[in-house]
Amino acid sequence: MASELFTLFCTCPDAACAADMAKALVEERLAACVNLVPGLRSFYRWKGQVQEESEVLLIIKTAQERFEAVEERIAELHPYELPELLAVPITTGSAAYLAWLREESSPTG
Repeated sequence: MASELFTLFCTCPDAACAADMAKALVEERLAACVNLVPGLRSFYRWKGQVQEESEVLLIIKTAQERFEAVEERIAELHPYELPELLAVPITTGSAAYLAWLREESSPTG
């Protein structure tokens, strides 16, 4: 079932940080695939002040059962005090791609 799969969103301060995190998540089988989207401009309120930063977006595809492990690993690797991590259930998609995603984000492969 596709809803067992998630697309996660996480922002990083720069391309090097994003690439390091993406590589670790895939190498450790916490994610099947991670896309890096450069060129974000983020506006947010932090500690009472409006901030504006350039960031890189990670789009992480993984199994729902891997979410907690991904969250823990991002907390270890991420330089932000409070990293963004949002999960969106995948409701449908190519059957072959979804099967690959399940297999590649499985701890046993």
